[in-house]
Amino acid sequence: MAQTKKDGVREAILQAAFGLFSEVGYSETSIPAIAAAAGISTANVYRYFPSKLQILYTLYEPWLVARLDELGAALARIADPRKRLEKLLLALWRELPRATNGFANNVMQALSTSGRNDAYDPHLRQLFQGRVATWIADATALSARESRTVAGVALMAFDGFAMNVHLPVGIACDAATARLMARTLIGPGAP
Repeated sequence: MAQTKKDGVREAILQAAFGLFSEVGYSETSIPAIAAAAGISTANVYRYFPSKLQILYTLYEPWLVARLDELGAALARIADPRKRLEKLLLALWRELPRATNGFANNVMQALSTSGRNDAYDPHLRQLFQGRVATWIADATALSARESRTVAGVALMAFDGFAMNVHLPVGIACDAATARLMARTLIGPGAP
């Protein structure tokens, strides 16, 4: 007899995983721990998700998109291109890495511990990079291609800041750093 998947079970798995990822991180969270927190068997988790990585991606995409939507709305309210770029960089390098107890750090943990055979889908990176590239192009004189390249570098910095969130002496971005980088990208003669 075919097993019927239930929305409530799937949601319980996602809620349990989100709580554990947020509290102890991806590396310290196991499928049996997710199952226990969801009140189901470990085998039942695998009926809904083929891997812990897939659970994380399922959680991370809506989390990331919601934050990017909020950031886009905040950037749209800033007329001055330099200030808009400063806000973007500060959000990417300080606010987003710190959000939800450093939730983005889970992706860094997952990717750094994944093997060659783990399913990696570049969809989220492409979505993230595309939005950031558009915001950079809107604030600078860079071409679309150049903005995409700069966005890629900005996301690599984001990864580093996200990895440093939970370190007791990790590096963090401050407003002065965002100002300096915005001035560098826009140019010294720009307003």
